[in-house]
Amino acid sequence: MAGEDGSLRTWLLKGLQTDRKQIEHGPHTKHSWWRVMCLTGVDYFSTLGYQPGIAALAAGVLSPVATLLLVLLTLFGALPVYRRVAQESPNGQGSIAMLEKLAPQWWGKLFVLALLGFAATDFVITMTLSAADATAHILENPFVPDFLDGQRVLVTLFLLALLAGVFLLGFSEAIGIAVVLVFVYLSLNAVVVATALVHVAQTPNLVVDWTQALRVDYSSPFAMIGLSLLVMPKLALGMSGFETGVAVMPIVKGDQPQRIKGTQRLLTVAALIMSVFLIFSSFATTVLIPHQEFEEGGKASGRALAYLAHDFLGDWFGTLYDVSTIAILWFAGASAMAGLINLVPRYLPRYGMAPDWTRAVRPLVLVFAVIAFTITIIFDADVEAQGGAYATGVLVLMLSAAVAVTLSAIRKDQRAATAGFGLISAVLAYTLVDNVIERPDGVKIASFFIIAIIVTSLVSRATRSTELRVSEVHFDPLAEQFINDACAEIHLIANEPHQRDQAEYTDKRREQWLNHRLRSEEPIMFVEVTVVDASDFETELYVRGEERHGHRILRFESPTVPNSLAALLLELRRRSGQAPHIYFHWTEGNPVTAMLRYLLFGGGDVPPLTREVLRQAEPDVTRRPHVHVG
Repeated sequence: MAGEDGSLRTWLLKGLQTDRKQIEHGPHTKHSWWRVMCLTGVDYFSTLGYQPGIAALAAGVLSPVATLLLVLLTLFGALPVYRRVAQESPNGQGSIAMLEKLAPQWWGKLFVLALLGFAATDFVITMTLSAADATAHILENPFVPDFLDGQRVLVTLFLLALLAGVFLLGFSEAIGIAVVLVFVYLSLNAVVVATALVHVAQTPNLVVDWTQALRVDYSSPFAMIGLSLLVMPKLALGMSGFETGVAVMPIVKGDQPQRIKGTQRLLTVAALIMSVFLIFSSFATTVLIPHQEFEEGGKASGRALAYLAHDFLGDWFGTLYDVSTIAILWFAGASAMAGLINLVPRYLPRYGMAPDWTRAVRPLVLVFAVIAFTITIIFDADVEAQGGAYATGVLVLMLSAAVAVTLSAIRKDQRAATAGFGLISAVLAYTLVDNVIERPDGVKIASFFIIAIIVTSLVSRATRSTELRVSEVHFDPLAEQFINDACAEIHLIANEPHQRDQAEYTDKRREQWLNHRLRSEEPIMFVEVTVVDASDFETELYVRGEERHGHRILRFESPTVPNSLAALLLELRRRSGQAPHIYFHWTEGNPVTAMLRYLLFGGGDVPPLTREVLRQAEPDVTRRPHVHVG
């Protein structure tokens, strides 16, 4: 496992993307929408393994009714929301990118970091919970060797390592495995559900007993619906995995319109398949399985369809079903890993809040694997202990998507869409609040992720603050003319614009002549930087030329003054072949305060910071642009 030159670093950083357009469209090989659906489906469809049992425990005989409401929320809530998110965020940034535009500057960045914290909670817990659930199925199998008894954590860690290994091999390999697993798993589930429904049809008294129980326990259909709405938040995991459909959007083959249509088709087909399975599996398991078997320690606890597979199709088929369930639960973390790999490089490196190597797949896989190992050890690979955090992460992302599309509809004055998406937002908000009240540990875990992301991001931003941070420098025609007219040795006077009158430029030029003894015949240009959004990290410079009061001025906007001046000087050196000169005057004030102003507002003590950026960007002193301070 090494690169062509045999170095581990080369192998790890293979596929590192630094071009913004490449990052936006994803560095991975593109695939047909149905193949990408299988990648998201290993998480979404795998919930069939435990969703009927969760519904039966939460709603009892009302399970089919509550499940039907969940399906309606999926088809008429989550589906239209994410179809619109796919349309308005075609490069896969999702609702986070849509909401990012609403909050200005640093508040926007912190808001995105908080949402990324919930996304990390959702995706990482998806990996650890699914692997722990697969482990539970493994250890419950009678054919498993005795020496694995009680080794829940070790088996889960092995499954997580295996998952990371697949992604270290390559993204295409992960999608190939997902396609096989989803096809086999859905086929076996179709056989089990169809067999169960045939048995129900052949035993009509079972349905009679169920409907009789409904009439005895509930006075009217309205009471059934009302109580189903109350328990529906406990069934929210039946939608988990659906939210990753947009996160993996960059992998869908085609240009932007084709990618949008492919993703919308992916979301629609996945929702329809899952809805059919949820309705029929909930009905069959509720009617056919005694309620006590769903409770902890029962034979159907967490494995209702597996119970029916063994009961109606025999142990051989049941064992095959168990193996497919274990395999898809193990690989359910693949869609979460894919989501993280596509999401993180689009935000943190762009904010300067992560090293550049996070734009490569393999280092990210290793980082997320280590985090998943840590969480597994902390929670002792307990499925129940992680369930609250899982549901919280899923619901926050879905609510953020619903709010984003509601605000988008408001901006476009689409009243019907605003009302519809607003109602969906309200339902999801109710579901989230109910879940948080009942299982507050989810918010606690998500808060840990948020704090960890914010702290590490700000530390990374501070340590990277003196990088060049400018990708390209462009000049308008007048600025080009100024540069071409100058002699090989270019002299720039840094000016912080105030009144921009004749006196300001005359005084500034006289000051530099007195301090640095510039000759009157020296071709002098002023350079002025306006800080627009200091929270941005990387930028392109668009330099405009301007003649004012007989003086030539280069003007541009940038998130930070020192870094952009350094980039301009290096570009001028490249064009002229000579190291240019720039002239400053010393600024007064506390150096600590100046550094904070630089980090937060892009200014600070500009002369020494400009020199430091140049020193890091150009180690050769003889070629480094000259910084003069007087």
